[in-house]
Amino acid sequence: MNRLHPRIRLLWVARAVVFALVAGGVATAATLFAPVSIPTFVPVAVGVVFLVVGVAVALLRYRAWGYEVRDDSLYLQRGVLTKVNTVVPFVRVQHVDSARGPLERLVGLASTVVYTAGSRGADVAIPGLTPKGAEDLQDRLKRLAIASEGDDAV
Repeated sequence: MNRLHPRIRLLWVARAVVFALVAGGVATAATLFAPVSIPTFVPVAVGVVFLVVGVAVALLRYRAWGYEVRDDSLYLQRGVLTKVNTVVPFVRVQHVDSARGPLERLVGLASTVVYTAGSRGADVAIPGLTPKGAEDLQDRLKRLAIASEGDDAV
């Protein structure tokens, strides 16, 4: 099972920190404008709780994420509270992209996105890859998908 690059934890932890700051800010605003008196430690406590839970979920999410390129499919394993195992048969692959958002570029990472035939939302993304790793995975998945087309003939 292949793991994500450890730097993805930075992005996920940073997202948790931003969310905790926003939650603390909202709690502070609620404290200032509440019609009843709320102790001043409440906004801090709200921010700390969101921070601790968010960082824990980010680290557990990293440990739970994995993917494997098999002979006939791409297998993904992820999820903290709800474990999700996804199998994408290569005969269902429409196309494969490599993507680098601004935050991913900042920490030197990329994602590979696999678009599949089927229902809306059936696409899968593998985050936390190096740019070279994302391009290599994209090329490998593309080759395997093309090779599997012959196996799907009626």
